[in-house]
Amino acid sequence: MTHACCGPGYASPEAAIQAEREKVLYAIALYTGTEIAAPDYLATIDVDPHSPTYSQIIHRLPMPYIGDELHHFGWNACSSCHGDASKSRRFTIIPGLRSSRIYIVDTADAKAPKLHKVIEPEEIIAKTNLTAPHTVHCLADGHVMISMLGDGEGNGPGGFLLLDENFDIAGRWEHQAQGMRFNYDFWYQPRHNVMVSSEWGAPKTFYPGFDLNDVKSGNYGQQIHFWDWQNRNIIQTFDLGEEGLIPLEVRFHHNPDSTHGFVATALSSNVWHWHKPNGHWQVEKVIDIPSVEVEGWPIPVPSLITDILISVSDRYIYFSNWLHGDIRQYDISDPAHPQLTGQVWCGGLLGKTSEVQGHKLAGGPQMIQLSLDGKRLYVTNSLFSSWDNQFYPDLSKTGSYLLQIDCDIENGGMKINENFYVDFGKEPAGPARAHEMRYPGGDCTSDIWV
Repeated sequence: MTHACCGPGYASPEAAIQAEREKVLYAIALYTGTEIAAPDYLATIDVDPHSPTYSQIIHRLPMPYIGDELHHFGWNACSSCHGDASKSRRFTIIPGLRSSRIYIVDTADAKAPKLHKVIEPEEIIAKTNLTAPHTVHCLADGHVMISMLGDGEGNGPGGFLLLDENFDIAGRWEHQAQGMRFNYDFWYQPRHNVMVSSEWGAPKTFYPGFDLNDVKSGNYGQQIHFWDWQNRNIIQTFDLGEEGLIPLEVRFHHNPDSTHGFVATALSSNVWHWHKPNGHWQVEKVIDIPSVEVEGWPIPVPSLITDILISVSDRYIYFSNWLHGDIRQYDISDPAHPQLTGQVWCGGLLGKTSEVQGHKLAGGPQMIQLSLDGKRLYVTNSLFSSWDNQFYPDLSKTGSYLLQIDCDIENGGMKINENFYVDFGKEPAGPARAHEMRYPGGDCTSDIWV
């Protein structure tokens, strides 16, 4: 891989710099929703097995405010801008899902990032009438695009915010969003002039916590939308119905020529595959995870698939079952017929929990991130503060784990690396909850294609 903007430096002579950037991992750590009155922060973790500080947090960058609910974050540059040698992956954009504040962080020193700029929610609302920033992707023209889940009042459907190269607000991306009831994640493939987006719910609905009555009232999403990338409007919507409730992360193949992609639905706990045979988009369900009866629960417990990703090779798909407690690996060499090749247990409600270095794994596996070589899958266990407090109330007291799962990329299979355990329960300000992760050198969800 020799993308000019995937570094700094996928290509020689900057390869040594790139190698250094692959020795650390960034993770969001949260105090929002806990009894600890401290700001959320960006943790830098040493993931170099040859380092004396391996699997330790070596730097913390606290934000200047309390209660942001830092969430998914992304980069100012990625493989989308491979034709511009002036671009480098230097700044990370970190949204506060609850505060609607956006932070720009400078990672020129990969081991000690610094705060570069703060975009206040009042400015965002005044210029776009949008709130609740979520997914961040860079675009080929230098802009950064962020999915916004609410309007100025926290209602759906939200929209898409653009930042220019100076991280100033450039307006909204979409020309019109007719047919979109809610917003969540997005992924684009310019060679097919398409973007796919998904639906969670309005911030007013999910901020307080999860209520089954909201599902019955139709207050959660069940659609995915295919957009005309150039014209910035929806061209086709698929309603997944009751078998596709709360579609979250959307992932295309990394091969830019491929039309294959996947979306996981959280509440229905299944995976859907899309492609474009004969010039028309089609979507079908390809994986189902059955709900399980658990004592004390009024309904069978869904697995709750909360994160999903595809390896750079496009051979494997991984996803986490937050309530059941397992992570799964499927071979998708035939995208329409995934084959289960690996499974590990990392907590959950089914009593199949594991221990690592004497630590019983609390909560359930949630966010996952995969190294570019496909061999190291990292996992944390916090979903969203109010939902954590409902389903795993002890998590605010125990703090999160961050694990490394070793992946067999030749034959399939996974196992927990017993030599790696990051304990967010022992943080200086008290137990913290860990969420999204990023490699400063690139990972499987930062780059739209490779």
